[in-house]
Amino acid sequence: MSRLRTLSPYLLTALLAGAGALHLLKPQPYDGIIPSFLPHPRFWTYASGLAELACAAAVAAPRTRTRGALVTAGLFVAVFPANVQMAVHPGSVPTLLAYARLPLQVPLVLWALQVRAQSRTRSARVARPSSTSGPIRSS
Repeated sequence: MSRLRTLSPYLLTALLAGAGALHLLKPQPYDGIIPSFLPHPRFWTYASGLAELACAAAVAAPRTRTRGALVTAGLFVAVFPANVQMAVHPGSVPTLLAYARLPLQVPLVLWALQVRAQSRTRSARVARPSSTSGPIRSS
């Protein structure tokens, strides 16, 4: 279990980087799930891809992991309307698959929050001074 916790930020990084790259390299499938109230679907496809790549970079780096994981959780919430759009208008995606994707956002958000909590715990351990550190004062 501890090995999985150790790998967790890197697995999340890989998921984000892969999804971000796909948004930029093959944007057509994503354009169709941009909610209709947002103009210029290609812009939003590229923007979400860049956001995923930025989150991947932030989660990958230990110094920015805590904030990066929190922003990632927010990103997973922010893209939920696209999943709803796909469920309502699945296009070539099987309807069952389109609806099945909706609850998958919950574990993704929880995963990002778990990476954040783990990073905060690790940061607190590193930042905590030991009882013997510091200048020695004589009276």
